[in-house]
Amino acid sequence: MEVESSGSSPTAAAFPRFLSSQHHHERKNDGHADQDHSFPLLKMVKPSAPLSFSPLSFSPATADDADEDLQFFVRLLAGESLVIHARPTDTVDSVIERIEKVTGIPGCQQRLIYRGRQLQGDSTLLDSAVKKDTTLQLTCRLRSTDQPTCWRVVSDLISSICFLITAAPGSRARVRQWNTVDLLVKRFLANTLLDSDADKKKISARLHVFILAGAPSELVKLYLSPVVENSMIAAGAIRIFLTSDPDFLPAHMHLHCASIVLTFCKMLVASVGRKDRLYIGCRSTLARLLKLGPPYFVHWTSVHLLTDLQVFIAELVGLADVALSSHTMYISYVVITDLSNFLFAVHHVTQDLKGTDGFLSKNYFDPGYPMYENSIGALHELFLKLLNKVGQCLKRAEDIMDLKGLARCEVQLITWSQLLEVLAVVKVFSDLFEGAGQLLHSLLLKQRRMLNVLLRRAKRDHKLCWFLKYKDVTDFAVRRNLVLMMLPEAKEEDELHEMLIDRSQLLPESFEYIGQVDATELHGGLFMEFKDEEATGPGVLREWFCLLCQAIFNPDNPLFLPCPHDHRRFFPNPASAVDPLHLEYFNFAGRVIALALMHKVQVGVVFDRVFFLQLAGRSITLEDVCDADPFLYRGCKQILEMDEAFLDSDALGLTFTRDIEMLGSKTTVELCPGGKNIIVDSRNREEYVNLLIKHCFVTSISEQIARFAKGFSDFLSNSKDQQFFFNSLDLEDFDRMLGGRNNVITVKEWKEHTEYDGYKSRDRQICWFWKIVEGMSEEQRRVLLFFWTSISRGHSHWPDGSSDPLRHLVELLLEVVRRHDGGRRQRRRRRVEDDARAVLVGEGSRSGDGRGGNGLGRTDLLLEGEVVEKDERVMRGGGMLLMEGRLRMGRGGGGTGGARSGRE
Repeated sequence: MEVESSGSSPTAAAFPRFLSSQHHHERKNDGHADQDHSFPLLKMVKPSAPLSFSPLSFSPATADDADEDLQFFVRLLAGESLVIHARPTDTVDSVIERIEKVTGIPGCQQRLIYRGRQLQGDSTLLDSAVKKDTTLQLTCRLRSTDQPTCWRVVSDLISSICFLITAAPGSRARVRQWNTVDLLVKRFLANTLLDSDADKKKISARLHVFILAGAPSELVKLYLSPVVENSMIAAGAIRIFLTSDPDFLPAHMHLHCASIVLTFCKMLVASVGRKDRLYIGCRSTLARLLKLGPPYFVHWTSVHLLTDLQVFIAELVGLADVALSSHTMYISYVVITDLSNFLFAVHHVTQDLKGTDGFLSKNYFDPGYPMYENSIGALHELFLKLLNKVGQCLKRAEDIMDLKGLARCEVQLITWSQLLEVLAVVKVFSDLFEGAGQLLHSLLLKQRRMLNVLLRRAKRDHKLCWFLKYKDVTDFAVRRNLVLMMLPEAKEEDELHEMLIDRSQLLPESFEYIGQVDATELHGGLFMEFKDEEATGPGVLREWFCLLCQAIFNPDNPLFLPCPHDHRRFFPNPASAVDPLHLEYFNFAGRVIALALMHKVQVGVVFDRVFFLQLAGRSITLEDVCDADPFLYRGCKQILEMDEAFLDSDALGLTFTRDIEMLGSKTTVELCPGGKNIIVDSRNREEYVNLLIKHCFVTSISEQIARFAKGFSDFLSNSKDQQFFFNSLDLEDFDRMLGGRNNVITVKEWKEHTEYDGYKSRDRQICWFWKIVEGMSEEQRRVLLFFWTSISRGHSHWPDGSSDPLRHLVELLLEVVRRHDGGRRQRRRRRVEDDARAVLVGEGSRSGDGRGGNGLGRTDLLLEGEVVEKDERVMRGGGMLLMEGRLRMGRGGGGTGGARSGRE
């Protein structure tokens, strides 16, 4: 049988193809089951001759017709025709096979119509009465389907792909088809997703049409084409499934495409390998989609999906192992991210398998147990492999650091920081298996020293916060760095929240600026200015924080009570709940404390243990209240230690009640139902003490703490992490962050955290500066430090290494006053001396705004001496060296404005 073509080349519309359920059943019998995702790439042949068309004529067949060769035509839907040469004894199926070789349309989808009837495949042309020069109509199998539109669009897509593969390179018709594939893919997605009313089952059924019709295999075949344009067209069409688009693939529906992306991954890895960029893109998208939640796979079970995930994870762990074994220990971010996302997908699948969340017991991954699963066992082996590898890398990094010294490893530390990301992946891995968490904890303890070095320098990344659960591994500097990552980071490009506040109305006006606005407006920078004052900048902002916290926690206000033996330590006042406005102020106080931590300002107040523990979500015991109420603590201890006989005699007359005095009236409340009738004795005294403590320090201030916690959580990246924030710290950690260290400020420590701009540490001017500081009393040093930084105590944010960005910066600017008018010079000198002396003794500047303190942001310090500048004469007596000291933290200096003495 010979086949010729006549007319123009077939267009995309010439080959619509529809698959029936019967066809897929036949494919399964042929070893091409859909669940195996095995879509053989069709081999195409180019048409050998032009297409033609001629009218149909028909007459009954005779015996003589069997000996004559036939030439007839097969008309395609678009009007073109194929010329067929065959013998009358050839079957209709044989004709269909030859049409498939020319058009690429699978034979099972073809139907030949002659004189209004479908020709049966096992009939011969003679039996079908096919004569010379007659025309047969080629159609596609049309079975009943719930998704006719999807089938039609996919059929058009496949026809376009077939045409691009068979058409001659450079032909005009081929050029016209370049955009057709992309448009048809987008049309299919739009019809599938946007018109489905968000019905998950309907979406899944429609998307499955894409796979059933063999569209992924056709696109991959086009991608493998030696014609560059074909490969680019296919890659573009496949990438449509990799990125959401509001016009045809909304982000909230992207997850439904996971099954199609998985099919692309399997086909690409089998045809082009795992290093292909398109495959890597499909793999990353699949991992990202599956992380979002349980996959909407109707045609794959969790067991089969787990097997697929295990293959991807094995691939990525292998890549990680190779990268970590290299000299640099550098691992691709894509590998880390994909591995983490696939592991989250495994969590979803295993949860579906077990029906509940939690660890996989040894029954699943230990070969010695009867419920052992190969895929789960393989995943456990991969966990152990990655855990051991990252442990070896941490040890190798520590050895290099010990050999070279920390200062010479700064560049390598940047690369080694990736080990923290690998450990985060190991943490996700460990959450799968019973006992894996203990193995990870042992590794962290063993490599504690190197981990703390890396974590102190870690950049902002919420994925590292899981280290906070291991307090026995981390030190204070690490915990402080990690919890601050949970707060917003004020950036210079952020819009500033501007405040203009009257000092005499500090608390109410600050409440309006902070407590009555949307919290997101405060996540950027703050610009603070006091009315009728020129000073602005970070120094003024720090002063405002300190003054505001002093006002909020002032014992004369009804919000907080100080501890009797430590007036810097506060807890909520139970009586403050009587006024609803007071509760609003607790919300405001929570915001202020969060802002102070966010801007790294120490406000000089700390929390009592009962306050801190409840913010952390922990329970309160008798020992926790010893600072808040020493009298109650001693009384409860005496009851617990009292002689049983004496207590049982009811000599104390105690019942399960408590007397409360509020607003001048005294009331009695029961600690439990019927408490007034329950006498305290030796058998129930522990219960009595527990209920009394709970009522005094939990029940009575629960609403205040809830409001404070709400205000604080307004500044967390995840408001649900409020308890985790406080639970990640010890009370001593929070004291240092909020109130600073209560130790003596040493000049040595000050020098270690000072950076010189334009000077060296041994310059004469620098030596003079430190000589003055060393000669100050401890109180004078506190005043000087507070003047520049609003910090009067040892600074908890002073770094442990020279690379810490929170170093203090001292800019020393020198001026030699060259004035020939001696009287004028003497008057100026006296004014400068007065200002400098006032600052050093804590009186503030006598010029400028007259307030002094950190609001000035700068001061002029006079150092006696002599200076020779080039050709200038030596100035003695009336001559002087003017040093302006400006110390600032973070981005800016201590502010502008304020004292201007020493400048004319």
